[in-house]
Amino acid sequence: MKKCLLILFVFVTFKCAAQPYADSVYNPHIKTIEFYNTKKQASFPVITLQSGEQVLLTFDDLRGGSINYYYSIEHCDSKWNLSNISAAEYLKGFQEDRLTDYTYSTNTLQKYTHYELKLPNDIIAPKIPGNYILKVYEDGDKSKIILTRRLYVLSNRVGVSADIVSSNDPSLKQTNQKINFQVNYSGLNVQNPNADIRVLLLQNARSETGIWSNTPTSIRGTQLIYNDVSINDFPGRNEFRRFDTRSLKLNSERVGHIYRDTANTVVLLGDPLRNQPGYSFQYDNDGNFFILNTEGSEPRRDGDYAHMYFSLAANKTDKEGAAYIVGKFNDYKTDADSKLDYDPVKGRFFTNLFLKQGVYDYEYVWSDRGTGKPDDIPIEGTHFETENDYQLLVYYRPANARWEELVGYRLLNTVKK
Repeated sequence: MKKCLLILFVFVTFKCAAQPYADSVYNPHIKTIEFYNTKKQASFPVITLQSGEQVLLTFDDLRGGSINYYYSIEHCDSKWNLSNISAAEYLKGFQEDRLTDYTYSTNTLQKYTHYELKLPNDIIAPKIPGNYILKVYEDGDKSKIILTRRLYVLSNRVGVSADIVSSNDPSLKQTNQKINFQVNYSGLNVQNPNADIRVLLLQNARSETGIWSNTPTSIRGTQLIYNDVSINDFPGRNEFRRFDTRSLKLNSERVGHIYRDTANTVVLLGDPLRNQPGYSFQYDNDGNFFILNTEGSEPRRDGDYAHMYFSLAANKTDKEGAAYIVGKFNDYKTDADSKLDYDPVKGRFFTNLFLKQGVYDYEYVWSDRGTGKPDDIPIEGTHFETENDYQLLVYYRPANARWEELVGYRLLNTVKK
């Protein structure tokens, strides 16, 4: 009896301690992860069920050689916890497969092996809509996981319309962007709209700044209306900073110096504080990055790596908090790898990152020592005029169902109507 209670205690403790899945890298040798719908590079990783659409996963292993990588996908709820269903209910084919598409780098100072995977494929394919977590791991051992990516599988069963307007709060009109939207669920059997449907809004595909809408402002027939003055109000933030290292021979945008010896070193021009009241337009890629190489023929195979040196004048010190550099290239993680050091003599924060050639968007995030809350606005500023993408995702859980489905998706842009 005691042994049974101990096993039950361990199981309950593990279940309670489980964390939602996120886009993460668990091995420092794994670099340059791309994951997107093959229709457009760097796009949001959403595919329509049984449409023939695929997502492409690519990554580099700096250890070189070939390693036995395996992959699997698992169904999750809207909050990225594993669904309580068997693999047979959400998968066609097998539960895991070996990753066999890889090539070795050529003509690069940094040697690496480049891996690619397309999903769905003849071996593994989702059977039902919803959130899926893609796991890649070594030797068929899921305890040796190297990365995870979030995959969105859509069954278009609702209509979505939306508008982007300025904030209803007079004090936020110059800084914020508000999204009003409607969901038409006539194609669904909805008994309780407040419980059966929930909507997630993402700005530039960033989950850490997402906003949930679980209760509609009003219901008109089969149309749910979300337009309350106090909801879905996002800081517009600022256009992303960017740099261009398509060439490691010629200085280009934001590049101060390039050194080539046993390794590539790129010193970028110093970055100023941008938390100013006036908006200044500059083109960006909404936080994304693109692997490009002007001296080669296939950037994913002959693009080289370089130590990129960044410096920031933030009018703050490390006694007040910590500065981080983030973008899609590091999944917007504010961790030890993205944290900047502080030079009290120069009064600047600095760091270096080991990145592959290409065009990168990035920004700085400040974590105040008092609150400990990461926030990009103290360094980057926020403006209503900023060009942003918004992803609107509609989830549906029928009464007594054991999983949630993704039944609606809409991509919005503040400039493109």
